[in-house]
Amino acid sequence: MKDLVSNQLVRYLEARGVEHIFGLCGHTNIAVLAALEKSKKITFVNSRHEQIAAHMADGYARATKKASVVLSHLSPGLTNACTGVANASLDSIPMVVIAGDVPTHYYGKHPHQEVNLHADASQCEIYRPFCKRVWRVDSVHLIPEILEKAFILAESGRPGPVLVDVPMDIFSKEIDVELFDRVLKNTRQLAKPSMDDETAEKIVKQLLAAKTPLMYVGGGIMLADATTELREFAELLQLPVAHTLMGKGALPDDHPLILGMTGFWGTKFINEKCKAADWIIGLGTRFSEADCSSWEAEYTFNFPPTQLIHIDIDPAEIGRNYPAAIGAVADLKQALTVLLRVAKKLCPQGVKRPELVAEMAANRVSFVESNKEWAESSDFPMTPQRILADLRQALPRDSYICTDVGWNKNGLAQQYPVYEPGTIFTPGGFATMGFGSPAAMGAKIALKDKVVVALVGDGGWGQNPAVLATAKESDIPVIWVIMNNHAFGTIAGLEKAHYDTTFGTVFEVDGETYSPDYAAIARAYGIEGITINQADELLPALQKAIALKKPVVIDVYMKNIPTPTAGHWNIMDIYSPGKKVHHVSTD
Repeated sequence: MKDLVSNQLVRYLEARGVEHIFGLCGHTNIAVLAALEKSKKITFVNSRHEQIAAHMADGYARATKKASVVLSHLSPGLTNACTGVANASLDSIPMVVIAGDVPTHYYGKHPHQEVNLHADASQCEIYRPFCKRVWRVDSVHLIPEILEKAFILAESGRPGPVLVDVPMDIFSKEIDVELFDRVLKNTRQLAKPSMDDETAEKIVKQLLAAKTPLMYVGGGIMLADATTELREFAELLQLPVAHTLMGKGALPDDHPLILGMTGFWGTKFINEKCKAADWIIGLGTRFSEADCSSWEAEYTFNFPPTQLIHIDIDPAEIGRNYPAAIGAVADLKQALTVLLRVAKKLCPQGVKRPELVAEMAANRVSFVESNKEWAESSDFPMTPQRILADLRQALPRDSYICTDVGWNKNGLAQQYPVYEPGTIFTPGGFATMGFGSPAAMGAKIALKDKVVVALVGDGGWGQNPAVLATAKESDIPVIWVIMNNHAFGTIAGLEKAHYDTTFGTVFEVDGETYSPDYAAIARAYGIEGITINQADELLPALQKAIALKKPVVIDVYMKNIPTPTAGHWNIMDIYSPGKKVHHVSTD
C-alpha cells in the first residue's frame, strides 16, 4: 500500500508520542500542515517567528525531557530558527527540526528563496556547526529511517538538536507504507551506559579519604533526571554541593548541604569553599567560563592541587578545562545509582560533618541578611532584589521560571531560592536574549498544572514580543514579568564601568530614558497587561495573575544596578587591564 509522505510523516510522529509541533508555515511545508490538520493526537502551535518556535520547543523539551519537534520553511525560516536551535544545542536539549527545502528537480537552478550564492541545494549546511547531525532527504524511500535515526540521536548520549531537511517535492510523493511500519517496530527505550563497581569503589574510597571533598553539579544532572540520586548520595557522605548556573535547582536551596552557584556571579564564601576542596566530584558540567571565573585559579577552582573526579555522558568534556584524576563516561542517573550502592556498602553509617553544615547554614543566614535592605526596599523604580523577593513570596513552591539574560538570570541564580529540582530554565551556553518569553510558553504547554513565569528584561522582551499572538491564539497562560530598566542593563553597566558611557545600550528619546507601554501592547493583543507604578503594587499583581490563569504581562520599572559579584570574568582585563573593575550602576 502507498500513501503520501506527508501523511506517513504525521503517522510516524503520532506513533512516537509527539503531541505538539512548533513552527511556522511556508510554501515548502504546507503539505505537512495539511496532513497535521487531520491528526487527532498532535497540536500544531503556530508562531509568528521561527525563533519563537524554536525557543518554545526548547522550553517544551526541558519540561518533558523528550525531543521536541520544530517545523520550518526553507532559507529565511531556517535562518530565523537558527538562534533558538543553537541555544538548545549548547544546553544539550533534544530537538528534531524538520524543514522544507527547494524541490529536487530545481537543484542548481537557484529557485525562489534558496540560499544559493556560493552553493547549490545546501541550505542544511547552515546547521552543521551546532546540530548533532544534519540530513537532507534526497530519496523518498530513505525518509522513514532518517526520521528514526534523528529521534534516537537527538535523545541519546549528550542530547541535542538534529536537522531533517526535506525537499518540498518529497513531502508530496508517495511511499510504501511498509517502510514506515518497519521503523515503527524499533524500540523507543535505549539502555544508557552505567558505571562498573570497580570504578565506583575507587571514587567512593577517594571521597571517603578526602579531607575537604565537594560535589560540583551542572545541568547534566537535570537532563539525566538524577536529582533524587544526587541528593541521596550527598546526604550519605554529607558532601557540600556547589553548582553551575545550569545546575541551579539540582538540590533545593533550603537543603542543608547546598552551597550555591560558583564563579563570576558566585559569592566569596562559595568560591572559597571550592578553592579549598582537596577533591571535587564534577557531575554533568563542562566547567564553563563564567562558572569558573575564567578558569583563573585565584578566584574559584584551583586544579591542581585540588583533584578532580569528572563524570559526564560526553567524553569530550572530561578533562577539557581541568585535568581529571579520575574520569568516567556514564549516564548520571545510572552512575549515581551505582555510587550510592557502593557507598552504602563501604560506609553504611554514612559520614557526618556537623561543623561544615553549621558553617554553611550560618552563611546562608548571613547572605539573606546582607540583601535584606534591598529585598525590602520601597524604592521606585524597584530594586531587582525586591522584585525577586516578591516573586518568591507570590509563587508556589513548585512553580517554574524561564529567564532571559541579565539580572533576571544572574541575580536569580545567586539570590532566588529554588525549592523543586529542575524548575529553572535558563539559556546557559548561548546566553540568548529573547529565550525566556517563548521558552516559558513551551514549558507551560507541557506543564499545564504548574504556574510558569517568564522573568525577562525589557531588552530580552523586545526581541520576541510576537509571543503574545501565539499565547492568545493558543490560550497559553504564562505570566511575563518584565524587569524594565529602559536599557540593555547589564551591558550598560559594563560599558559605564570601563568607558564612562552608556552609548548604544540605553533606550532614549530626546535625552530621556524611554520605554514603550508594554502593558498597553499586551492589551492590544487581547492579553491582560499590568503596569507597576510603586513597589507595593507588584505582589498583589503577581497574586492576581496567578489567580486569573490567563496570559498576563506585568511591566515593572527597575533600577539598573549590577548583580553583586565576588568572582571574576577576564573580559574585564581586556577592557581595563589590572584595575579589577566590573559593572557599575547607571542610575
